[in-house]
Amino acid sequence: MNKLYYGDNLEIMRNMKKGSVDLIYLDPPFNSKRNYNLMYKSMTGKPVSESVEAFCDTWEMDADKERVAKEMPVLMRQYGVDDYYVEFWRLWMQALRNTQPHLLAYLVYMVERLLHMKVILKTKGSIYLHCDPTASHYIKVMMDGIFGHANFRNEIIWKRTSAHSSAKRYGPVHDTIFFYTKSDKYTWNRQSQAYDKDYVERFYRFEDPKGQYRVGDLTGAGIRNGETGKEWKGINPSEKGRHWAVPTKLPEWVDCIKFKDMKPLKRLDKLDELGFIHWPKMRGGVPQFKRYYDESKGTSIQDIWVDINPIGAHSKDRLGYPTQKPLELLDRIILSSTNEGDVVFDPFCGCGTTIYSAHKNNRKWIGCDIAILAIKLIKHVLEERYRLSEGTHFEVNGIPASVEQAQELFHHDPFQFEHWIVERVGAFPTKKTGDKGVDGRMYFETKGGLIDMVLSVKGGTIRPTDIRDLRGVLERENNAELAGFISNKKPSKAMREEAAIAGTYEYNGIHYDRIQLLTIQEIMEEKKQFHTPSVVGIKEATGQLNLSL
Repeated sequence: MNKLYYGDNLEIMRNMKKGSVDLIYLDPPFNSKRNYNLMYKSMTGKPVSESVEAFCDTWEMDADKERVAKEMPVLMRQYGVDDYYVEFWRLWMQALRNTQPHLLAYLVYMVERLLHMKVILKTKGSIYLHCDPTASHYIKVMMDGIFGHANFRNEIIWKRTSAHSSAKRYGPVHDTIFFYTKSDKYTWNRQSQAYDKDYVERFYRFEDPKGQYRVGDLTGAGIRNGETGKEWKGINPSEKGRHWAVPTKLPEWVDCIKFKDMKPLKRLDKLDELGFIHWPKMRGGVPQFKRYYDESKGTSIQDIWVDINPIGAHSKDRLGYPTQKPLELLDRIILSSTNEGDVVFDPFCGCGTTIYSAHKNNRKWIGCDIAILAIKLIKHVLEERYRLSEGTHFEVNGIPASVEQAQELFHHDPFQFEHWIVERVGAFPTKKTGDKGVDGRMYFETKGGLIDMVLSVKGGTIRPTDIRDLRGVLERENNAELAGFISNKKPSKAMREEAAIAGTYEYNGIHYDRIQLLTIQEIMEEKKQFHTPSVVGIKEATGQLNLSL
């Protein structure tokens, strides 16, 4: 069954079967904080504080990425990367650590995931990585090392916009898509695009009752002694140092089943009988074969794509996602590198364009995203626009539907548990490391601007000191007036007494407890929420699209 995963794609790929995917398309975030906030703003019209911390900022070199960076040479060798590229990595680490740490962070994040992508890709499979020039040349080198330089097929240039104003440089109007395969035997279906008007007028300049046509040779270079060298209707090809080169296939609309079995001169007779031979007006001229425009599939797609327009700002297809790609772009990729029934995987599925294209073209699909807003949006579109049912046509994984499932998530992946419950209450998750006791932030509007409510999540044992620590965080955070404590277990009387010490916050004549406590059970089964002024959070977006959390 088709699968939609909520969570970190690295963890999801670790649990996927080796060689289980035919095509991977990824459009990784270059700035996850900006993308997430723009998505939220565009879907809700609500403001988001500039202090919102990215829950998965690919450009920040945190402690977790430092660890992975040091382990990367060993990891690369385990995945079969050549020593040349391992050494390349060592040199890059040294050069980028102090000069461009943000770029090193991005490479660590991407390389770790690309290694796993190679594992889950089938031998005949392909991978398309969509990026902009910010880091494309670095990514290209690492993809050469992971997938093999010999398996590099194309650097595709997609002209994503017609113009971009830049005061002191050429306008940046394109994205880059790297196309690699797992081996030299891979799925490939030739795709064509229609000839442009000038081309048709220039070459398809003849016309008969069957339509416009161009002419092609019926002879080939070199003399032959067999039937292809014989005279036909007064024309001797040998006199011109050539021989008959007669097509063996007619257009599909011509009823002549045994044509390819005929001898060359008989085929010429049949072509002339059916009106497929163009006779020059000049006496003695060599006849030519008519190639009709209506039967032409056009020219093969090249590696510069200028015929797929970006989605307009007011298009009915726009879903509010800042980096949304047009469906036609994914159609081209999926039709080129997969067959019906193949599995397409998008590890950064965003608003779901890859999924919609896979469904449209009768492919199976797997998608995942770390933002619950993205997962809920895709689910909504699949159900409302494509009339697909969860449980029948696809399944959603990673979002707990009960207290028991929430506890299972905590034991399996504590960070994802925190991430989920923060989004569940309509707040924004913070970074994986260095959160300084803050697991999430909720924002509410006041006359003086946006005010914070900091959140602390505990999935395991809880004690009064946790509330004292949270009280300290509340006093430390200059823009925070409220704090929320979320736990699996029910807080003790002593914990509630500690929370009461923090006092209340007054706004518009209403008093709010400065520290509020909720359990997973209260949130999921009793539908309780934190008591705050009007909240600016994820639930605003999900409410606008009627997406239940």
